[in-house]
Amino acid sequence: MSELGALLRKARNEKGMSLDDIQELTKIRKRYLEAIESGDHSVLPGTFYVRAFVKNYSEAVGLDPDEVLRLYQHEVPAPAVEPSSEPIPVRKPRKVKSGASERLGKIGFNIVMWCFLILIVVVIWYFVINKDNESPSKVDNTPITENSSPPEQTSNPGTSTPPVSPTPPPPTKAPTTVTFNSKVGKADKYDIGPAGVIHKVELKVKGGRNWVGVQEGSVSGKKLYYTNAEDGEVLTFDLTTPLYINVGRADFTEVWVDGVLVPDGDRSSSKQLLINPLTEDTQGDPAGGGTQEGGEAPDSLTSE
Repeated sequence: MSELGALLRKARNEKGMSLDDIQELTKIRKRYLEAIESGDHSVLPGTFYVRAFVKNYSEAVGLDPDEVLRLYQHEVPAPAVEPSSEPIPVRKPRKVKSGASERLGKIGFNIVMWCFLILIVVVIWYFVINKDNESPSKVDNTPITENSSPPEQTSNPGTSTPPVSPTPPPPTKAPTTVTFNSKVGKADKYDIGPAGVIHKVELKVKGGRNWVGVQEGSVSGKKLYYTNAEDGEVLTFDLTTPLYINVGRADFTEVWVDGVLVPDGDRSSSKQLLINPLTEDTQGDPAGGGTQEGGEAPDSLTSE
């Protein structure tokens, strides 16, 4: 087995993926994947396909394909170099202005300048004439009496206005809390509160293409998303049951719950998270929230 094949096989085993899973993600035949792991490149169709298959395999197991090709370039055949031909720049012909066109341009410029000056003079003259002809505003000489009485208000003695009760303020929504509970296998378990609320989980892919797996409950649960996500893609899920999240590179994926960022280490390696919504039974239970060693309270993040 070659060093490149050993690296890819080790990364695949760390993710708990089989060659059938890699074949489903990359659409590369299983016998080609076995040839890459064993280093037998003669089975592959050609040198171009060797580099392409190694790149897709690396992305599927969460490795940087460019870095893998650079480190193991002695095992991967170099791409074919295509002859490049530079186009010969074409010199644009110089425009020759005739004397008549230059004279017309100067005459037109002079006409525009004189029209602009005449327009300024007309505007100034208009405002000066209107200012002189303005008549003084009339002054209101209506006498003001001290004994002026306010207008009478007519009321019907037989009717009474019922008092208006103040509108109660709307109930405030409890903030979302993200609390670290414990380690469940390789996954970091986070409890999401408050209970009785359907929370919104968002996975934002930033920085490059990344492999993302989302399953219900645990690593063996139902697959909700299980493939490569493109850069800039946002995946949204309703948190009604626990979600098991597995990403190829933690620094390429942000996990948010109702606007609260869940810490994932921000590393260039894979990361597993278990997002657990609290229920009415577990929210008030001190043991349900979990504690760290030494009796300290668990780390908790709260939405503003």
